[in-house]
Amino acid sequence: MRLLGYTRVSTVSQDARLQLDALRTEGVQNRDVFSDVTSGSRAAIKRPGMKKLLEYAEPGDTVVVWRIDRLGRSLIDVLNTVNLLRERGVKVRSVSDGIDPETSSGRLMLGMLATLAEYERELITERVNAGIAAAKQNGTKFGRPPVNPSVIEEKLQIVREARAKGRTAVDAANLVGWSRATLYRYQRGADDTVVAKRV
Repeated sequence: MRLLGYTRVSTVSQDARLQLDALRTEGVQNRDVFSDVTSGSRAAIKRPGMKKLLEYAEPGDTVVVWRIDRLGRSLIDVLNTVNLLRERGVKVRSVSDGIDPETSSGRLMLGMLATLAEYERELITERVNAGIAAAKQNGTKFGRPPVNPSVIEEKLQIVREARAKGRTAVDAANLVGWSRATLYRYQRGADDTVVAKRV
């Protein structure tokens, strides 16, 4: 069993010495410390130091961190990282928080963390939904903006002329910046309009 350390600071100007000292006190060797200097906006598994740690860690190893929040940018990210490590048989220990899944109090803390992460997910969903509702009330339109029918008709005319000269549907559609599926959709719409006018 090896003790592996992980440190994270947000900027180059920040110092990881406090974290490193805490890890050394726990028995982590310098050669087994993985570090990231990155903002909290990147998910843990996308950070180079964390990627190397995940590649290096083996079942039975323990990842030691100064504080549990070093493992992620949010409670959800922290919990995802902890779960990923545990699924691989790697234990996690947080020095300052007293989180150690090998103890009953550590498991309790992880359970509380999972509950808080779920609460955070719900808050994010509520905020997003409230923002959408407020934007709709203020007249914001969602989805693709409507296309001017005369522009569509002009492009359809270009496509018809290209097709009459022997171009394939794909080539003709590309001339006006459409995919073949978009071309067929607009052609169907034009045909439906013609039928409606006849009726």
